[in-house]
Amino acid sequence: MSRWEQIDTAPIPGNAGVLRLYKRDGDFAIRIAGGQGDLMNSRTHDSEDALGQLGCTAAGKRPHAKVLVGGLGMGFTLAAALKCLAPDARVIVAELVPDVIRWNQGLVGNCAGNPLNDQRVSMETVDVRELIGNAKAAFDAILLDVDNGPEGLTHPHNDHLYSLQGLARAYTALRPGGTLAVWSATPAPRFAARLPKVGFLVDERRIRAHRGKGSRHVIWLATRR
Repeated sequence: MSRWEQIDTAPIPGNAGVLRLYKRDGDFAIRIAGGQGDLMNSRTHDSEDALGQLGCTAAGKRPHAKVLVGGLGMGFTLAAALKCLAPDARVIVAELVPDVIRWNQGLVGNCAGNPLNDQRVSMETVDVRELIGNAKAAFDAILLDVDNGPEGLTHPHNDHLYSLQGLARAYTALRPGGTLAVWSATPAPRFAARLPKVGFLVDERRIRAHRGKGSRHVIWLATRR
């Protein structure tokens, strides 16, 4: 097996670090400079698939559903969400790093089947917090795959997204019965305890990274009452 080769870099806005894109044979990985391990890998994405599928189960039954995806990654969560949604649905993807969008419009996009080409998708180069903060009963689902999760942050500003205030804003941004789905690389008990405090009904799932093997990631499905 050949070695990983760095093929591109991307600065994170706000001087929050640099993302590095690697390729090995037909696989891709995204890492943060100075970090350990992959933020994303095209071979191990079962938990990202589950985020999109589980997060959009209820929205898929609603006409003209509107979904917000925070964090494009390699497009696996978006692709899984689109499979659950009706043809009249609308999906807004918020990605803070412009080069991540560019990567998905190029070679990386093939990994998830080029979901950005779906006519239901609109792309926003913006912090997802802005779209959540400006919304009121606007979304049937909000899917967050931002950073490494609520307690594994690489971007300090993301802490506000997972705070009590940030969760209250997400609650307000959802329609009644809407779902906030949050991905995390590791358990985050303090975050989990915040969700019911703002009114959510919470279901916590543990998903293996790849075909029932590897790391066990966490997905919270929080429903607005």
